[in-house]
Amino acid sequence: MKKSPAGEEFGGVIGRTVEESTAWWPPAKFKQDAPDVVLVVLDDAGFAHLGCYGSTIETPNIDALAAKGLRFTGFHTTALCSPTRACLMTGRNHHAVGMRAVSNFDTGFPNMRGAIPRSSATLAEILRESGYATFAAGKWHLAPMSECSAAGPFTNWPLQKGFDRYYGFLQGETDQFFPELTIDNHFIDPPGRPEDGYHVSEDIVDRSAGMVRDLVSLVPERPFFLYLAFGAMHAPHQAPQRYLEKYRGRFDAGWDVAREEWFARQKAMGIVPGQTKLAPHNPGVKPWSELSADERAFAARLQEAFAAMLDHTDAQVGRLIHFLKSIGRWDNTLFMLLSDNGASQEGGATGVLDEAKYFNGIPENVAEAVARLDDIGGPASHSNIPWGWAQAGNTPLKWYKQNAHGGGVRDPLLVHWPARLKSVGGMRHQFCHAIDILPTLLDGLGIAAPAVVAGVPQMPIHGVSLVPAFDDANAPIDREAQYFEMLGHRGVWREGWKAVSHHKSGASFDADRWELYHLSQDFSECDDLAVREPARLKEMIDLWWAEADKHGVLPLDDRGAAALFRAAQRPGLPATRSRFVYYPPVSHIIADNCPSTARGWTTAIELDHPSSGGDGVLVARGSLNSGFVLYVREGVPVFDYNDFHRHTRIAGDTRLTPGRHEIGVRVERTADGGADVRLTVDGTAAGAGHLPRLLFIVSTQGMDIGRSLSPVSADYTAPFAYTGKIMRVVFEVPRTLPAGEVKAHARTEMSRQ
Repeated sequence: MKKSPAGEEFGGVIGRTVEESTAWWPPAKFKQDAPDVVLVVLDDAGFAHLGCYGSTIETPNIDALAAKGLRFTGFHTTALCSPTRACLMTGRNHHAVGMRAVSNFDTGFPNMRGAIPRSSATLAEILRESGYATFAAGKWHLAPMSECSAAGPFTNWPLQKGFDRYYGFLQGETDQFFPELTIDNHFIDPPGRPEDGYHVSEDIVDRSAGMVRDLVSLVPERPFFLYLAFGAMHAPHQAPQRYLEKYRGRFDAGWDVAREEWFARQKAMGIVPGQTKLAPHNPGVKPWSELSADERAFAARLQEAFAAMLDHTDAQVGRLIHFLKSIGRWDNTLFMLLSDNGASQEGGATGVLDEAKYFNGIPENVAEAVARLDDIGGPASHSNIPWGWAQAGNTPLKWYKQNAHGGGVRDPLLVHWPARLKSVGGMRHQFCHAIDILPTLLDGLGIAAPAVVAGVPQMPIHGVSLVPAFDDANAPIDREAQYFEMLGHRGVWREGWKAVSHHKSGASFDADRWELYHLSQDFSECDDLAVREPARLKEMIDLWWAEADKHGVLPLDDRGAAALFRAAQRPGLPATRSRFVYYPPVSHIIADNCPSTARGWTTAIELDHPSSGGDGVLVARGSLNSGFVLYVREGVPVFDYNDFHRHTRIAGDTRLTPGRHEIGVRVERTADGGADVRLTVDGTAAGAGHLPRLLFIVSTQGMDIGRSLSPVSADYTAPFAYTGKIMRVVFEVPRTLPAGEVKAHARTEMSRQ
């Protein structure tokens, strides 16, 4: 076949004139009647959380997928979200593609850059080259957070990683009622408010349907790949009120009763073998009967919010399925649904009403929380479940997300494909891993993994296809060993055996105690055979080191997020300066790229105040739950600091006149952990006050200038845009970090996984 001057293949004939020539058009890249692909990813949903995996939480739409599809019980992940998503997208192990932990970090080593290298093309890139339309909606968290600003670079955003269209949020979590949304390569406001019935899970399903609708209405011959990643079930656990009310009182019996019931259901369903043991309480989990009345009331309400959110998410999955059926694109859709890691341990022993309290090292006051039970699950909360309910969600397993034991790495996986699956409703118990999803999809679609993508030679794919198991429940999966490593916790699987260690940060890795389990006979890792079979254990430990060397796991690093936070503060990133100058209008700024306010700060706002009106927000950071805002109300500048619903409000002593002004706020940290605040207008003192507490992490919500994404104060309704003109906003922060700030950032990043 000839090539054009541009190097493109041409199968026709080029003569001196068109009469002497034969036209030719390249064939379609996709096959006739190629299947569509939908990959749905849940966040922090444990092995037992779905109804079809044993729970009593209502997930009828997901359960219907299981009834007419396949349930995998041996599916494993990396124990954290960004690394698992990197595995899903590339078919390679997470360390090998620079995603040892969450994409917020860059340790200076190849295994933790927070970005997928070009030598590991994503599933979207491969499918797009095969003629697929590619859409992504929901959580991304596969780009360094320092790059997730309006300044870019956009290299690792969804559109540059193979997706034609994107709608969702770039960071590890978002408020479900006031999300920080991105469409394609720019930030946008949520299209609704909670009082209008808005919820981001509904929004991303609507947008997903819209993307698909555009395609099938205009080019129905073309197949599509939809990657739909919900914020659920990551904190904050938030759901519409009718779902919250539906679960009132359902968990009053406690986590011990729930675990036993869910475990019995798992055995009856065949999810776990009959001889499986229920793992004992994880350290720090008390029997429900030993909790105080307040602790039980608080924990039960937190679990109600979790269940309501999962039920609501299931309804959105159902809406998507109904849509695909309505446009005739269901029967030949390869639909997968999975979770990225086990249930979260970040709620601590009691659970949390305001997650940012944990970031700041502030223990949750359960008595105070009980007084606000009705806030849980709504816009005025940012809650997460306690350890006891998290372990119930991981039934029958031990430990949690972040850990290499089953509770961290064993997760639900459903496969549904009416046009292809011959036997439905069954179980598949083969060991499999997140790296297997890409090769499985390519195999099912009949697409060969490319050796070169966009001119870049590709590293070998580490996963294997699970397609043989689609037809044969006992089909062997030809795979080698699979290692695990997360935050120093380590494990390795081979031929039904697993060695695993639970690492304590700061301890010598050589001092770690390794456990040995025969998973083929011990599903829940309860019978440690390390003492009985020392030779096998040594062999497995040696295997782990070999796999670690092979896949770029080394160097081991248990310094925790504090060290990772410091490493990410290299020059050239949006949050590394001590002076920040903004020229509004400026796009929304996510928390990772905001000036740190932990040390105190000064803000100077140059504005032109209008002759009439003139109320509105000048600068706002945070949400209903915590943050600060400087705004103008009836012509008077007001500063409000929201310390978990405890407000310090400092109003100016005079109205602004029309014309140019400089509004200033100076916040100086004091020895008591609080701060003195001074409000100025044109350099003259206009108000002062004292903050009882200056937070190290003010909020996971970012910052807006001239408006407010989420209301920080009840004194206004978002967005409360300022009607005057803001010319310049200057933030200045001290260079010296106060004790506690790095630890606070560490806790934040670890919880946003």
